[in-house]
Amino acid sequence: MTDPAQLGSLEGQQYVVVRPTADVADFYNMLQSSMRLGLPPVATFPNTGHATLRGFYEPERVRELKQSLHQWAARQRPINLRVDAIDGFPPPFKVVIARLARSATLIGSYSTLTDHLNATDFRRIGELSLEDWIFHLSVAYCARLDDSEWGKVLGTHERDLNERPEETTSAVEFVWYENGAENSESIPLTG
Repeated sequence: MTDPAQLGSLEGQQYVVVRPTADVADFYNMLQSSMRLGLPPVATFPNTGHATLRGFYEPERVRELKQSLHQWAARQRPINLRVDAIDGFPPPFKVVIARLARSATLIGSYSTLTDHLNATDFRRIGELSLEDWIFHLSVAYCARLDDSEWGKVLGTHERDLNERPEETTSAVEFVWYENGAENSESIPLTG
C-alpha cells in the first residue's frame, strides 16, 4: 500500500499474502490499469496484486509471528493461482476483485494455516471459515462511490473469464505495517 490514509488504517497489523508474479500478475496489472482510467477519482487501488490468506494484530510480536509462519511454510507446497472471474464485494465494501479458483493447494494452504494458528494465541483479524472465504485479488476499492455508481462499475466489469490466467508460486509474503510504512518479507514454501 502507498496511500497514506490506507497505511494509517493498517498500522500495527500483519498479513500473510500470496503475490502473483507471472501470468496472473500480468492479467491483474492490465485489468487495474484499464480501471484506473475509467473509475471516478475517489476509487483507490492496491499497489500490487495480492491474495490474503490471513490477517493479524500483533504489533508487539511481529518477530514471533514471523518465526511461526516460517515453521508453517516449511511444510507447504507451492500454491496454484488461477483467475476465474471479475467480481465484486457488495456494499458496504464495494471492492472490484479478480476471483481465484479454489485450487487444492490454495485451499490446503488456508486450511493448514488455520490448523497451525489454532495452536497459538496470535490475534487474528478478518478471519472467515474456509467455506466462507472467497479467494481473490482486490483490484479497486470503491467504498466512496454511491450505490448507484457502484452498481454501474460492477455491471461494467463483472464477468466470468474464458481465458483464465494461471501460475504457481513457491512463496508467500509476510507483510507488516509499522510507523506508517509497509514492510515485507518473502517466505518460501518448501514442503
